Amino acid sequence: MKGKSLIFWFLIIIAANSLMAQVAADCINAVPICNNTPVNGGTQGYGIDDYNGASSSGCLEPTITGSIESNSAWYRFRTGASGQLGLNIGFDSSEDWDFALYRAADCGSLGDPVRCNFFDNSDEETYMGIGEDPTGSPTTVLYEDWINVVPGEDYYLMINNFSNNNSGFSIQFTGDIFITNPYDALDCSIINNLLGPPRAACDNEIVILDATTVNALSYTWYSDIGAGFQIITGETSPTYQPLFSAMYRVEVVTTTMTNIISDVQVAFNVSPTTNAVPDETVCSDALEFDLSQKDTQALGSQDPDSFRVSYHSTQNDATLGINPLISPYILGFGTETIFIRITSLENPRCYDASEQFQLTVVETPVINFSTEVFVCEDSAGVFIGETTPDPLYTYSWDTGESTPGITVTQGGYYTLTITNNQLGISCLTSVMIAVVLSETPAITDVIIDDLQNNNTVEVITNVAGSFEYQIDNGAFQNSNIFTNVPPGVHTVTINDLNGCGSVTETITVVGFPSFFTPNGDGINDYWHILGVSNLEDPMVYVYDRYGKLLKQLDDSTLGWDGTFNGKELPSTDYWFKLTYTDTEGQRIEAKYINNHFSLKR
Repeated sequence: MKGKSLIFWFLIIIAANSLMAQVAADCINAVPICNNTPVNGGTQGYGIDDYNGASSSGCLEPTITGSIESNSAWYRFRTGASGQLGLNIGFDSSEDWDFALYRAADCGSLGDPVRCNFFDNSDEETYMGIGEDPTGSPTTVLYEDWINVVPGEDYYLMINNFSNNNSGFSIQFTGDIFITNPYDALDCSIINNLLGPPRAACDNEIVILDATTVNALSYTWYSDIGAGFQIITGETSPTYQPLFSAMYRVEVVTTTMTNIISDVQVAFNVSPTTNAVPDETVCSDALEFDLSQKDTQALGSQDPDSFRVSYHSTQNDATLGINPLISPYILGFGTETIFIRITSLENPRCYDASEQFQLTVVETPVINFSTEVFVCEDSAGVFIGETTPDPLYTYSWDTGESTPGITVTQGGYYTLTITNNQLGISCLTSVMIAVVLSETPAITDVIIDDLQNNNTVEVITNVAGSFEYQIDNGAFQNSNIFTNVPPGVHTVTINDLNGCGSVTETITVVGFPSFFTPNGDGINDYWHILGVSNLEDPMVYVYDRYGKLLKQLDDSTLGWDGTFNGKELPSTDYWFKLTYTDTEGQRIEAKYINNHFSLKR
């Protein structure tokens, strides 16, 4: 849709089932229209080429005939008021129609159209025109913007069927000028006819044909339902009320003995009746509601091809046929009234907006608790489920419990179904809760990459879980690796992010050569641990593979020279341990040290 406006359905219909309004294939014979005109039953050919071989007119281009026209119908009208004007041209969704509207005084000076549409109907729409699609279609390309008019403007409307497949169309004028000027929005003086233009009416309306003439001596009325005009016995008044669709004629004899004969077509269309429809109750998780599923209930036995069902949020909108709700309809909460309008496709003035139904949305339970919970090993368990239950809901677990929440001690998956039973409908939500067993953290190893002054410490744990790591009193970090760690005694901590405890270990950061070469060359002749000076009363013990103590070193000792009792020991691996005195005066052995090295000769 390309514009927004309050619309009053003022209809000009140009075709009825068995009655066919005059069709003019040429602009020069354009049919004058002003109000309540019966429907056009189809077009055949285009007569003379009104575009004189032109290759385009506005958006219009040549059709299958090689001319801009292929199967055309021309109409003309004159505005009688100021305001916004639109029109809806209705047709079968399987057909392809185009239109152009010209603001012009005659066919010889049409100029460019002020509105036109040449799109194909691949989307199978049922309306094209100016203003708003009455079906509320949000994606149609067959509509042009509203046109603003002033009184006395003459317009020519060309409607063209692109191919030979056409079953007729209707024209419905719309716009706010029909609210401000419901009776003279279009100027009927362009139609020089005693009985006026053709009439389209609903079968529950009263139509009065008025042939009142000054100096009349007599009036004789006739009707023609297809077999020629027949006199209507007993009807001699200047007015006549037709009761069925037909061509009507009046003959007026005047005192001047000049007879006046005037014909008019009257078409009655069936007014729909809206059947009562049941109320609807739906769950909120459906998100939307297909209003069209109520069509058959509202129509009952009435032909769905003859009527259009629309739905509105107010009675006034339904009565005026404006602001149709788009289906599927987005659900809100609570109860709202949906008003129904059934409109005749042949004559949209024939409608019924007497019924409505209640659409109630029952809330589907919403999950507002965690669906992943951690339980610590050896704990008394953890509570899972709803902590603020709704008293109107029922709760059911796959473990058999029927409480809003349960306490579990084992890891695994638990399913809770929450049901809201209201107004004869059950709205339920099922949720699977993952309970993850979280073990108490433990330090299984500490890897120290010694660079003497700036060392790297990696804390190892074989316990699965989510942890954070700390060295000494520093900030916790996600990484288990610490860099730039100075030599000395440190504490490392692993903390379980799920609240399942923490563990702290004391580690000793020192460095030592992985081998030494006691050959008297002054290079690597002694082996000793580097950084022990940062420890309190350190002591290093060197052993052979059998555990025999070979040397004891303190922080003042130069190092081990690879001898035992003055005898050189062979090239092989040797082991050591480091002890020191902690802050409480206890002698302890340093842990997590890779405690072997090689002697090479």
